[in-house]
Amino acid sequence: MNPPAQPGSRTLVAGIGNIFLGDDGFGVETARRLAERDLPGHVEVVDIGVRGVHLAYQLLDGYDTLVLVDATARGEAPGTLYVIEHDVDRPNPSPGAPALDGHRMTPDTVLALLGTLCAGTGGEPPRRVLVVGCEPASVDERIGLSTPVSDAVPEAVRLIEELLRNGEPSVVQASTAEAST
Repeated sequence: MNPPAQPGSRTLVAGIGNIFLGDDGFGVETARRLAERDLPGHVEVVDIGVRGVHLAYQLLDGYDTLVLVDATARGEAPGTLYVIEHDVDRPNPSPGAPALDGHRMTPDTVLALLGTLCAGTGGEPPRRVLVVGCEPASVDERIGLSTPVSDAVPEAVRLIEELLRNGEPSVVQASTAEAST
């Protein structure tokens, strides 16, 4: 387990997802509610939505920790929350990976783009990347979260606040490729 963030470190919490695809809007809604809370001064909360390229460029501003909040299909009951630590030492996807789609980027794709940007600018990627995910019930075209996912949002806010203030609860080890929908 990693220690809590050190004084002076910067943390970015990024809500990602498409609000027009039902439960895929979980990250956006959670970030919206989290932004209304009293958070430590070193924490910035943003609604990235489907703008993964924007997220990669924003991370060039220098963050020690990145918390991605997203719908995360892992086969459990809808509304189940996950905390997954991304292995930042794992190699990025191969250079032959599919072309970037700025409106539908997985966390792995965003981090691979960030790695390329850092190599070109001398920037540093976050030392730690967590995914706080929620099992979706449906990502069909519609606006609004399903009941189990909507009910999970306040618990996700509490969980992220705990991560930001006190270190971390139990963390499931997995790649962000597994954590994306």
